Amino acid sequence: MDAAQRKAQHRPFCFSVKGHVKMLRLDIINSLVTTVFLVIVSVLALIPETTTLIVIGGAFGFLAAVACLADGALIYRKLLFNPSGPYQKKTVRK
Repeated sequence: MDAAQRKAQHRPFCFSVKGHVKMLRLDIINSLVTTVFLVIVSVLALIPETTTLIVIGGAFGFLAAVACLADGALIYRKLLFNPSGPYQKKTVRK
C-alpha cells in the first residue's frame, strides 16, 4: 500500500507546476545566452571584409538576437505576473 501511494504521488518533473516554472526560467537564461552569442557572431562577421552578403547575414543575426531578447522578455513578464506557474488551481468560494 505504501509503494502504491508513492507511485500515485510521484509525477515526472515536466508535468509538475514547479517543473513548468523551472523550465520557463531555463528558457529565459537560454534566450539571454543565445542573444549574447548571436550579437558576438554578427559583430565578428561584419569586422573582416564587408560584402553585401556578409552585411545581410550580420543584419539577420542582429534581427535574430532581437527576437531572442524579445522571447526572454515576454517569458519573464509571464513569470512576473503568474509566478506560481501556468496551471494554478484556484479555490471556488461561495
